[in-house]
Amino acid sequence: MASSSVGGLSGAFIPVSEDAGMIRAVKDGALSLEKLEAMTSVCSVGLDMVAVPGDTPASTLSAIIADEMAIGVINRKTTAVRIIPAPGKRVGDSVEFGGLLGSAPIMPVSNFSSEAFIKRGGRIPAPIQSLTN
Repeated sequence: MASSSVGGLSGAFIPVSEDAGMIRAVKDGALSLEKLEAMTSVCSVGLDMVAVPGDTPASTLSAIIADEMAIGVINRKTTAVRIIPAPGKRVGDSVEFGGLLGSAPIMPVSNFSSEAFIKRGGRIPAPIQSLTN
């Protein structure tokens, strides 16, 4: 992984598209979106450069972002999300971003709808600790 030589993933924001080991793990089925979310709860600061199918519903993207916000609030840390719906791409395809941004395999997302959850609205407040970041 990108920061293994500097003491693990502590505080790392590791873009899937820029790390050959992560790309290989996604292609092999060893690394999923759910696993990346779990990693952010203990050793990362968010989901970065994660490519998903272009037809992913907005409510699903919103729910993924809400998951990361909740992880940040409960852990009192700043988190972020760069999730990229790739138009015309499906799971198993790849998308080329060019230059230092690299390429990323299209990762599957849950087939379960997040529509009802997202329609509830509401907000997740930033932790007061975020003022010191």
